[in-house]
Amino acid sequence: MDFFAFLAPIEWVVAWIMYLCHQGLEFLGFSDGPGPAWVLSIVGLVIIIRILLIPLFFKQIKASRGMQMLQPEMQAIQKKYKGKTDPASREAMSRETMELYRKHGTNPFASCMPILLQSPIFFALFRVLNGLVPISNGTDNPIGPIDASVASDIESSSVFGAQLSDIFLRTDDLQTRIVIGVLILAMCATTFFTQRQLTMKNMPKAALEGPMASTQKMMLYVFPFIFAVSGVNFPVGVLVYWTTTNLWSMGQQFYTIRRMPAPGSEAERQLKERQARKRAAKGIVEDATPVIEQPRGQRQQPKRKDRQKGTPRPAASSPAAHGDDAPVEDAPVEDAAPGSTGPSSGAPASGGSKPAPKKKKQK
Repeated sequence: MDFFAFLAPIEWVVAWIMYLCHQGLEFLGFSDGPGPAWVLSIVGLVIIIRILLIPLFFKQIKASRGMQMLQPEMQAIQKKYKGKTDPASREAMSRETMELYRKHGTNPFASCMPILLQSPIFFALFRVLNGLVPISNGTDNPIGPIDASVASDIESSSVFGAQLSDIFLRTDDLQTRIVIGVLILAMCATTFFTQRQLTMKNMPKAALEGPMASTQKMMLYVFPFIFAVSGVNFPVGVLVYWTTTNLWSMGQQFYTIRRMPAPGSEAERQLKERQARKRAAKGIVEDATPVIEQPRGQRQQPKRKDRQKGTPRPAASSPAAHGDDAPVEDAPVEDAAPGSTGPSSGAPASGGSKPAPKKKKQK
């Protein structure tokens, strides 16, 4: 029993897409039969599949941002149940985590949807390319439009001397192994840089900490290692497909991160700097931050440092207090009548104190 029999419909679709891409390239002037047109038909397969997956790509971006925004709350839940290993605490932590995912409308698997949906196409293409030799020999049945003659043309097409059906472990040709080794290296490098671009540039600082961030950093190195180990079993056509789809992902992510970065990420800071430089080049001056004037109250009078409670205030200034420089006029003096007691007598109104001595007029 064939375990991958469920891939038969996908293999049929893949075969037809490759065949139609080849027909289109022939219309543009490429030669029929073995040649670069069949290699480019694999590139065309990538382009068509990725265009169909664009809606899922935007859902992936939305899900990834949702996961980034919930990181502070996720860390709070993890801190709350840190060190608690009893079943009740684990169940409560799982329940709160699922409620958090439901609140933000995301989950960890949503960000992996494009990769998961491409996996059946990847394995279907692997089976189509791996079955070219039996189909060309007549031992296997055709797959869609790929009959014996078409399979022979595809199998004979090459990339720098390596045929599309060649596998690193099944060939002894040095040149073919070098070409396959370079393709494996390109596949691993593009996988690494694609994941690194998404992780390091489009995530806020809060999302770069915690267990989930550690898992993502680990996957950043694990995936290229897995592809490096398993790549020696892939046909050249599959390596071309995977390298091309990684390049597409890099370009798509670069455009999205540059135009629509995640809030709080390094990419958002760079976007704001570019926008500020453009405004400055156009002579647009940003409005300064408005200064809110505080309400004015009564002005507080300054106090003397040496003034203490209970110290009498100095007497009000009088002409005598200004010094002897101020001119003083003699008041007219009238002789008091004997026995008179009023103010006209020249005595002060307060009683029996003697009048102040008169000052002499300065000459």
